Amino acid sequence: MERKKAIKIILAFISSTALLLGGCSVGTDDKKTLSSETEKVNVVSADEVLNGPEIEVTFWHAMGGTNGEALNKIVEEFNSLHQGHIKITAQFQGSYDDEVNKLKSAQMAGQGPNIIQVYDIGTRYMLDSKWIVPIQNFIDADKWDKEQIEPNLLAYYEINKKLYSMPFNSSTPLLYYNKDAFKEAGLDPENPPKTLEEIIALSDKLKKKNSSGETVRYAYGMYTYGWWFEQFMAKQLLPIYDNGNGRDAAPTKVVFDENGGGAKILKMWNRLIKEDVMPKYAMNSDDCTSAFANGKIAMTVGSTAGLASTLAAVAGKFELGTGYFPAIDNDSKGGVSIGGASLWIMDNQDDKIERAAWEFIKFAVSAEQQAFWNTKTGYFPITKGAYDQQVYKDNVAKYPQFETAVNQLRESPAESKGGLCAIYTQARQIVETNITKMLNGELSEEEALKAMAKSINTAISDYNLAN
Repeated sequence: MERKKAIKIILAFISSTALLLGGCSVGTDDKKTLSSETEKVNVVSADEVLNGPEIEVTFWHAMGGTNGEALNKIVEEFNSLHQGHIKITAQFQGSYDDEVNKLKSAQMAGQGPNIIQVYDIGTRYMLDSKWIVPIQNFIDADKWDKEQIEPNLLAYYEINKKLYSMPFNSSTPLLYYNKDAFKEAGLDPENPPKTLEEIIALSDKLKKKNSSGETVRYAYGMYTYGWWFEQFMAKQLLPIYDNGNGRDAAPTKVVFDENGGGAKILKMWNRLIKEDVMPKYAMNSDDCTSAFANGKIAMTVGSTAGLASTLAAVAGKFELGTGYFPAIDNDSKGGVSIGGASLWIMDNQDDKIERAAWEFIKFAVSAEQQAFWNTKTGYFPITKGAYDQQVYKDNVAKYPQFETAVNQLRESPAESKGGLCAIYTQARQIVETNITKMLNGELSEEEALKAMAKSINTAISDYNLAN
């Protein structure tokens, strides 16, 4: 066992060092890249862990505040049901980025967790790390039905028809709008705009000035965020990366600068500022969300996971409406891609711990727990059966705005599921930096597009050379 542990530490160090150097993994076929991960298929029986001596399972997560409280309730209920046999110890690790950075260090020291929650854009990184045991191994052993997962959530996380992690907290972006402002402007409060083009067209009706001519309410606000860029690409049914958007094989470059999608996004985003549809302060996330909640912006975009907090921030000052995340224009026929995170089982060289981890994951995504999770956080239930739970039905009756999110998810085509790349966080930062420069007039749309593509491609190339 000591020899195995030593080998594991060395391999983890090599893998982590390579991943720290930059971009996405080498563009080999995924079936070859992932073959070694599927070789470990020794799954012990459920009885060995459910009725055996207590097994301790460490669970790292990135859920703080009310989300963390809800997650702790799920853990506590599981531990109560399996007292004396399985004990899950949940440990908050800060933000998603903090958590992944801690994981790198912990794996090199052989002290990583048994379960870890990793954000959606960390999927390719986790696959490339070789630190994990595929969830599919346990699904096959238990004949657990993957079809109970919402189709578009399954589509994002399933690669070559295999699940390597279990979706847990999933979200999509929505349009949030002030229904009272719509009524005041003579607009239909039940028919929000569906495109940025439409938002620009009706902006003058929603804009409000005081007696001094100062604008006290703008039509729209959209803080600078790489996730929005990705959603606008999904809406156009266009890939961000080559190799099937990083799904047929690991990506080697971006293609948003070649397929016209990126240029279209930047042009429309720039128009929001140039045509005074959006104030410059709305480029900042805190300023944008605060301005919307206080009636200074009539529309904004945000995650479905923020619905409860948005309702709390609005606090009855106006009636909150929800609509589909806007497309660029009427030519955009796609849907939205999910955000959020999934649960991974780490390869700890202990089959019983891994089986115990799987037992907890099955519990966490059960219909009852997912309905509870949704009502407390606003994240989608990942399991279809959760929508039949009374607690879910009662919550939707109280907050009908959430139905918009469900309908949008289910109407989105699978082709909009989004791409995979090991450096998604870095790529998002590059996108955000250059969009900010463009909106501030430091770069033209063309210059921003070229700079984005060049920087991301350089990072990908550096990584590929390192591997």
